[in-house]
Amino acid sequence: MLLEPSGGNSDIHLEKKNLQWPSLEPDAMEPIPVYENTMPNTTSTSSTPEDGTDSSRLLVVEAKGNYLRLEDEREILDACGGAAVTCIGHGVKEVSDAISAQTAAVSYVPWGFLDSQSRRDLCKWLSQTSGGHFTKAWITSSGSEAMEGAIKLAHEYHIWAGQPQRINIISREDSYHGITLGALSVGGHVTRRGPFQSLLIPNIYRIPACNPYRQRLSRESDAEYVLRKAEELEQAFIQAGPETVSAFVAEPVVGAASGCTPSVPGYFQAMKAVCDKHGALLVFDEVMCGMGRTGTLHAWEQEGVVPDIQAIGKGLGGGYQPVAAILASDRIVQTMEAKGAMFTHGHTYMDHPVVCAAALRVQQIVQRDNLVANVEIQGRYLEKLLRTKLRSNPNVGDVRGRGLFWGVELVRDKNSKEPFDPKLQLARRVQSTALAAPHNLSVYVGQGCAGNGRGDHVMIMPAYNVTHDVVETIVDRFVDVLDDVFGALEKEGGL
Repeated sequence: MLLEPSGGNSDIHLEKKNLQWPSLEPDAMEPIPVYENTMPNTTSTSSTPEDGTDSSRLLVVEAKGNYLRLEDEREILDACGGAAVTCIGHGVKEVSDAISAQTAAVSYVPWGFLDSQSRRDLCKWLSQTSGGHFTKAWITSSGSEAMEGAIKLAHEYHIWAGQPQRINIISREDSYHGITLGALSVGGHVTRRGPFQSLLIPNIYRIPACNPYRQRLSRESDAEYVLRKAEELEQAFIQAGPETVSAFVAEPVVGAASGCTPSVPGYFQAMKAVCDKHGALLVFDEVMCGMGRTGTLHAWEQEGVVPDIQAIGKGLGGGYQPVAAILASDRIVQTMEAKGAMFTHGHTYMDHPVVCAAALRVQQIVQRDNLVANVEIQGRYLEKLLRTKLRSNPNVGDVRGRGLFWGVELVRDKNSKEPFDPKLQLARRVQSTALAAPHNLSVYVGQGCAGNGRGDHVMIMPAYNVTHDVVETIVDRFVDVLDDVFGALEKEGGL
């Protein structure tokens, strides 16, 4: 049978019925797996003394270019920019000067009835660099906030358009769209949803993500695979009721949830065709993969489609200020203005003048120094080195990505693609080994890319201004890290 939205207590799955993914009956659902320390990138829960010392986190005392200097004087090569945040490297004086100047001029205004020139300038830049596709932006302080707002904007658009019944959202399994409750509800990251399952909103329908490494059938072409994916989305619309769906939400290149997984050619064109057929919006989460990270300013420029609403974040401000944004297409803005309406949304620090000044200066540097083109050039070199140097590693299942956004999926068996037991905490081992001497390398890791909390991946996402030499050093150190990790596992009998 088809499952109706069932509240936060269970995810919604579609009936198998000629489709290539499993369905779950409510009574047969197993508890969401919880593996100790499976979320290495969230806030530490260890106790701290009054001075704030946390022994589980290394203390960085200086950051410059591609390196982080620790209190023990070791220099860590930053190969991931945190979570793909650092796009122009650390310690760029031009940005700190812009922050200082804006703070001295206008440090804060309430967005509801006052404005700043820095906000106007940033929003103008965002519109111009999208070719005028996006005509309005709301500047927020995090990607989670931006995605929360994007979900709300999609629904309110339908209210303005006279279709308030469009309350359902279709998203994808093995996805992550933020940690606030609305964004977490839309995402499909099992372990991050787990503790809050009973609090999540119920009206989310999920389809399998686009993951050819784990989903493509034997001898299935791209075109055949895309047709199957489009049918999955079509069936989700039918189950939800086509007239009740607000939007389809997806990352053009999936980030933390599955490790830099791009779609196959034609996938998003097919998805948009289904959305257009049923009057739903296409919402892109480019918080991690956008703003130049994949070799074009917007990741969708390589997909042959443009979204109705988009969230951007990490690469927007490069870590110099906490900044993200909700971008609305002219379709959304015209409908809002025709009704004389305003988006019912806001936070105290939305459109913050200092945040806007920092983000604009970062983007001006990216544009002036032609860094998006460098992303494409260095990204091709990074891909080549990763594929060449990891080809013989029996525990590297897949190398995937785009631009300077690359993931390596680790498997117990290369032929069967069997993942490692999550209890081994393999991804965490890789991260801790990388950070330790003699490697002194920072990489981003995750777990769950094989589904249901299983599967380990490592992400390499250096700054846009890296050189061939830096790329070579990153890959050489990473290869050594994997050799050490798997060598230790073999001694433990874990392989």
